[in-house]
Amino acid sequence: MFDGRKRIHHVIAGLGLAALGGSVLLTTPSYADPEIEDVQVRVDALYHQAEQASERFNVVREELTQKRARLATLQEGLDRQRNRVETVRQQVAASVIAQAQGQSLNSTSQVLLSDDPDQFLSQLSTISAFNDQRTQMMDDFALQADRLAKREGAAQRKVVKIAKAKQTLAKEKAEIDEKASEAAALLAELEAEERARLEALRERREEAAAARAAAAQEAASRSTEREPVAAAPDTAPAPAPAPAPAPAPAPAPAPAPAPTPAPAASGGSAAAVDYALAQVGDSYVYGATGESSFDCSGLTMRAWAQGGVSLPHSSSGQMGSGTSVSSSALQPGDLVFYYSPVSHVGIYVGNGQIVHAANPDTGVSTAPVNSMPLSGAVRPG
Repeated sequence: MFDGRKRIHHVIAGLGLAALGGSVLLTTPSYADPEIEDVQVRVDALYHQAEQASERFNVVREELTQKRARLATLQEGLDRQRNRVETVRQQVAASVIAQAQGQSLNSTSQVLLSDDPDQFLSQLSTISAFNDQRTQMMDDFALQADRLAKREGAAQRKVVKIAKAKQTLAKEKAEIDEKASEAAALLAELEAEERARLEALRERREEAAAARAAAAQEAASRSTEREPVAAAPDTAPAPAPAPAPAPAPAPAPAPAPAPTPAPAASGGSAAAVDYALAQVGDSYVYGATGESSFDCSGLTMRAWAQGGVSLPHSSSGQMGSGTSVSSSALQPGDLVFYYSPVSHVGIYVGNGQIVHAANPDTGVSTAPVNSMPLSGAVRPG
């Protein structure tokens, strides 16, 4: 990516969160340059497309690893079957050679010359059964070897297809990187005053997003604490006559069971959060999983590895690797997913914030949990 002044890169990334998150924009001063906004929108879109391509690349890479493991298993089975067939082949070859060298008479001659034909016939039956069994074994081994060969061929064809898809995704990402670099270079050439205006706009949008998140949390907290109060009647009722003795009151109905809470975060969540926070400031690299550079799913994968949980290296795969939780029940360590289809993931660290590997300009940073379009959350472990 363009390695010029980082300040303008942070400006780009911050605006990217607001634009891609679909948040309501504040009324901006009239001096906001439409050309600046157009370039910012273009860079945001390019970064998002690049991340989508990167996550698809990660999925294909995971599939490729699985296919290679399957191919290795097939090859091992095929080798075992080949060894068995070779053993039988050698036994048959030895028998044929012995017969050709006259070490044994043919069955008819042995019957005619045997002093005990009944005993020989019994032996002959045993030999015939053995030969039939040996033939069946050879047929079975040949059949299994053929099946394994076909499976191996199918697996190899899949590997070839995946490799081609991987190459396609790599080319796509390279093209997007090139376009994003051009856009970043264009922004870097803006005058200092224009950059300052863009920075002010970014700060206002971030403050607005944080304020909305805080207001939503406060409203949710008030709604859970508030108890309904019965309204007082408009006029006082007339005094009631003295009541007759009443029977013992019926027991109050049992309260409805409270909804089952989401399971508590596993013991590894603290380790995952600590690891993610320690990476803030690291760089973003497509497909990276550390030590000092990550993509979005690479960061969350490595973070939860510190907590003893193995996750796939893709945001879509990680979304299926845990217990679903609602956005109102998030706990530190939960994974939060964005966009549809899912193409971005961050780790919730509390106080309405996530840590995520944002893009090549911003790197690993914190952001409000609602700064992008939410698509779900899960609790690993």
